[in-house]
Amino acid sequence: MQNRPAIVAVGRTKFGEHYGKEPEKLIEEAWLAASKECSIERKDLQACYMSDCFLPITNKLGLEEGFLSELTELHVPMEVTRSFSAALNTACHAIQAGVYDTILVGGIEKMTDRWDKIRDDLMLLDDPWSYYAGGTPESNHELMMRAYIKKHGIKGQDLEKLEVALAQVAVKNHANGAKNKYAQFQRKITLDQVLNARKAAHKPLGLYDFAPVSDGATALVLTSETVANKMTNRPVFVLAIGAATDYLNYTSREDLSRFLAAELAMKKATQTAKVAASDLQLMELNDQSTMMEMVSLEDLGFCPPGTAWKNIYESSQNGQLSYELGGKQVHVNTDGGLKADGNPLGATGGAQIYEVYRQLRGEAAERQINLPNGLRHGGAVEFEGFGTKAYVTILGEKTQ
Repeated sequence: MQNRPAIVAVGRTKFGEHYGKEPEKLIEEAWLAASKECSIERKDLQACYMSDCFLPITNKLGLEEGFLSELTELHVPMEVTRSFSAALNTACHAIQAGVYDTILVGGIEKMTDRWDKIRDDLMLLDDPWSYYAGGTPESNHELMMRAYIKKHGIKGQDLEKLEVALAQVAVKNHANGAKNKYAQFQRKITLDQVLNARKAAHKPLGLYDFAPVSDGATALVLTSETVANKMTNRPVFVLAIGAATDYLNYTSREDLSRFLAAELAMKKATQTAKVAASDLQLMELNDQSTMMEMVSLEDLGFCPPGTAWKNIYESSQNGQLSYELGGKQVHVNTDGGLKADGNPLGATGGAQIYEVYRQLRGEAAERQINLPNGLRHGGAVEFEGFGTKAYVTILGEKTQ
């Protein structure tokens, strides 16, 4: 397949609070890192696809394509989407159609520039019904937890284990983030810290159960297979991107204990890539909360409904940073996930792809996964809204 999309370089900034940096400085930093990696110049780019969710609100940037044109001094076709996965999906279609051979895909967000309003904006855009009912960005996660517990009849000691399992998700991701120089939080946390934060808030999920508000940028260079083989002897191929959509209002969905869109997107991606869930031992999941990471393991088919908390609990008892699922070790959020790496919405999916790319090429340094038969595939899951849209991307070094 000559037009199979391939990633030949990636770049990113550190995630965190970059109040003193303008948006163009962040995306420029990510782009330059990617361009240096593959020795590509701006004149080689035939199109650009960029994602952001809030730049028109936080930085009053309208027509972001024009902003990007000024930054790159290019007049090639440019489009803007809400998520990095959507931008990557569009770019892949263009490569597959033979329209372009070399595309820049980028993502950027400056959320801390609007601390006073960003939480309102998040909730209003994610779920208008919950917003006008007085919900916070965290409320739907707690509703999902309650729905999950009720559906699966979890009580007594099992409920206590589930609560510990969710806390262990945060502990694991912070341990991974401590090895990631780009992560917003590069420090480990303890189980007691997570549990005590919940007690202090008098809520089932506390401070350490949620991803932060972040600034940052990510970028990658996408080419056709023919061009990729001329630029590097180790391209990473986009084997599939599956996407699906659910109702905007979370409380209107039939089953509040899971994300149907994630399940459907995973089925599409695995069918296209001809890769089973059991073949994916590296996954970057959208852990906007610890609850979302746990539920995603079930939605993606790694374990039966209502059992993910058991797998997490049992795996954590051995002090390991991976999960024992279906007789295999599955490494989840090796960069720290949204929880520790950060969550600048438009750039978040790019950080997930960045991590999978590095792992597949053996370039993840201290975080590198070493499997007996080698790492052949990796996946990433990104959401728009609270499970309203789901994208599942499967990457691999080998063509199928």
